[in-house]
Amino acid sequence: MTPIMLELLFRSLWETILMTAASGLISLVAGLPLGLALVATSRGGIAEKPWLNGVLGAIVNGFRSVPFIILLVALIPVTRLIVGTALGTWAAIVPLAIAATPYYARIAEVSLREVDRGLIDAVRAMGGNRWTIIREVLVPEALPGIVAGFTVTLVTLVGASAMAGAIGAGGLGDLAIRYGYQRFETTVMIAVVIVLIILVCGIQWFGDRLVARLDRR
Repeated sequence: MTPIMLELLFRSLWETILMTAASGLISLVAGLPLGLALVATSRGGIAEKPWLNGVLGAIVNGFRSVPFIILLVALIPVTRLIVGTALGTWAAIVPLAIAATPYYARIAEVSLREVDRGLIDAVRAMGGNRWTIIREVLVPEALPGIVAGFTVTLVTLVGASAMAGAIGAGGLGDLAIRYGYQRFETTVMIAVVIVLIILVCGIQWFGDRLVARLDRR
């Protein structure tokens, strides 16, 4: 590869990391509370409200059922409203975050539901309120699963960010399409694939190490 292509590759890698990190952080900040709300408002939950649980579940399932490439196009007006443009790395963060939030919320919900019911009842018996149960029981006990689910979400976002390159979002996907596919530069395509594999393996390795450390607590 030429020096110019190497520079483009590193710049595209940085754009992919930026898209993944920013949208991943948003999905964590918004998705974890949403997962807690789904668990808390379910039947037998600490704040049982079946009607609210049904509404939240329908919204989450609605967004999760739409293929990302369609969601990417459908959210162009929203992206323009928030960012001011529908093209570029920052514009891609909006649909990536919106797609990842309900996805991560469901993963967090599964982890939170696995917390021993006896621990929750014990805190209730000692006079603990809902926030105490969430802070002292639900989140700490489900933390390994929450971290593992976030790792999976980040890996999914890497793939989604590459797909966002199809509409000019930048990143490795855009580089692969513009140079590897449209200009038939096989070397560029192979380089992008190798970098994506290394990036995904790195995220998964770090996530697995962190989960293992949390499990040993």
